[in-house]
Amino acid sequence: MPEHDAGPAALSPRQLEELWAEHLKGEFATKDVEATLATMVEDAYVNHMPVNTGGRGKAALRVFYRDDFIPSWPDDLQMTPVNRVIGVGQLVDELRATFTHSKPMPWLLPNLPPTGKQLAMDIVVVVQFRGDKVACERIYWDHAAVLRQVGLLKE
Repeated sequence: MPEHDAGPAALSPRQLEELWAEHLKGEFATKDVEATLATMVEDAYVNHMPVNTGGRGKAALRVFYRDDFIPSWPDDLQMTPVNRVIGVGQLVDELRATFTHSKPMPWLLPNLPPTGKQLAMDIVVVVQFRGDKVACERIYWDHAAVLRQVGLLKE
């Protein structure tokens, strides 16, 4: 594991869940970039693995969250938890996101205008913590399935 990924976690499993919930609240409920960043270490990184979007460090993440990620989620987004595993200093979430592609989503579908299509994504998020903050997020999904749903890839 690279040195910047994580380190000793100072939080119990319950505290990890609470911090992660606070992070998600900033991203999806209040859409508050600064509240989201407040849950993260200075050199945190986010990588949406299938498309290599995200950023490293709070300055880059501020731009990513503000310009690409947070404002791009459609109003009808539904996130359904499937499974959660918590270990020492890490948490893995499996979830299903459904939404209408009604806004540009540069982090997911760069240069593609909204298609109006219903999308469903099965997502796995690996979160590592350092001290009492989020150190990194690695997010995985089947991007070919997303491309098929918007009509860019044949069945």
